[in-house]
Amino acid sequence: MTTPFILSIGEAMVELSQSDQAEYWRLGIAGDTLNTAWYLRRLLGEDWRVGYLSRVGEGRFSQRMLDFLTTEGIDATHVSRDPSREIGLYAISLDQGERSFSYWRDSSAAKALADDPARLHDALAGCKIAYLSGITIAILPPKARATLLDALKAARAAGTQVIFDPNLRPRLWDNTTTMRESVETTAALADLVLPSFDDEAAHFGDADMQTTINRYLTLGAGHVVVKNGGGPMCFGGAHGTGDIMDLIPETPVDTTSAGDSFNAGYLAAWLNGADCTTAIRAGHALSREVIGHRGALVPQAIAAVTAQQ
Repeated sequence: MTTPFILSIGEAMVELSQSDQAEYWRLGIAGDTLNTAWYLRRLLGEDWRVGYLSRVGEGRFSQRMLDFLTTEGIDATHVSRDPSREIGLYAISLDQGERSFSYWRDSSAAKALADDPARLHDALAGCKIAYLSGITIAILPPKARATLLDALKAARAAGTQVIFDPNLRPRLWDNTTTMRESVETTAALADLVLPSFDDEAAHFGDADMQTTINRYLTLGAGHVVVKNGGGPMCFGGAHGTGDIMDLIPETPVDTTSAGDSFNAGYLAAWLNGADCTTAIRAGHALSREVIGHRGALVPQAIAAVTAQQ
């Protein structure tokens, strides 16, 4: 029997994060869709194959990213090489646990990850889950964005489930109108949408979480789970409707990857047969552990939630 395959699509970058000593920085590899893939790989074990689709350069930092994927057990078959561009870089600055970012990604090779329709088709063929974010579509030129959405539409028609985190980042877009339109077009193709309420309220004017759910369901999304900064959450759609009011936010050390890790915890539980409420609690448990540490990828968080099971 073939092992089911999850393909995460997006941009991975060199990450610089502050250490406990202000003058020293840690160097790692991260990026929103890669973060989720990394947590999924550790949560799902050998029952699933987890892969990454992106594009990198041919230099040492790009090779470092590929070596990282191999070491972590993430299938790098669909990471292509670009002879003229390199992997991007970002640095995380913290202020009382809240993060801000400085980016060097204008010439990132990942901007060309959807330039080859045949490569996309081959990567998605037989894929059980395709996972992407608003950052994935934001970094692409319009033509490449349309190519990716066409490939996802075809894959979904063939049985692939599309999972989408809107992850709204206005700085990556030419204007907010294009951002909103592109996010909603992508969400309309998705079986599951995982928005963050603070983003949706700020950029779509949603008055409450139910408004966010209704908007995405009306567009055509199959199911919606609205994240809420670690607090009470709502969900609705094909897997039921409800809310969870007893989730309590944690005081963060570093909120980097809070949403990415929640998505992984939720998806891993759901793929193992959990209902929506149980999957939300699993995502919350992982995320609250992750934000207690610096950086995007936190092995201690996996160990902590595993010990609690």
